[in-house]
Amino acid sequence: MDTAPTRKQLTHDRIVDTAARVLRETGFHGVGVADIMKRAGLTHGGFYAHFPSREVLLAEALERAGQDSRLRLERSIAAREAKGASRLRALLESYLSEAHLKAVDSGCPVAALASEMPRQGEAVREAGQVRVESLLAAVAAALPPGHPEGSAGIVAAQMVGALQIARALGDNASGRRQLAAARQFLLEQFESPRPAGR
Repeated sequence: MDTAPTRKQLTHDRIVDTAARVLRETGFHGVGVADIMKRAGLTHGGFYAHFPSREVLLAEALERAGQDSRLRLERSIAAREAKGASRLRALLESYLSEAHLKAVDSGCPVAALASEMPRQGEAVREAGQVRVESLLAAVAAALPPGHPEGSAGIVAAQMVGALQIARALGDNASGRRQLAAARQFLLEQFESPRPAGR
């Protein structure tokens, strides 16, 4: 039997949710304990009742951001597959979409934070590695059979890079063209199964 979450658990979750959103908006350097607590509607002094350190909060926030992003992506993929899209097309159209271009504070944490992950503490680096592995697994599951080993990494890197470049260009015609070109290229290269021996 499930029990209702305690007030402490609800507060903990509110802090993590707030930090996950701010983390994607501002990067790791923008996640200050005082600011997160204020945004969560709590006092700074209550932080250490929930987390032993800022790094633990960052690791949990990164995990939460990844879980939220994965669930959103899975729903979008399922909706596109229900309309007849292949798994790969559904993934690419969901990830490299105008909605994801705009969703900096709720989108993929790998695209938002990958360049900063190696400079973080061990717990955050480990949480980041899990997020990257989850993205690679999603791409591998979407690829048609017969593609060479390592193809999932190539596709994931192009997806993440295309989204980062599109966001750098802005939520405008240039950014949208970047996403469309990346979708088209990846579909042309990877949507069809590869015959054995190629």
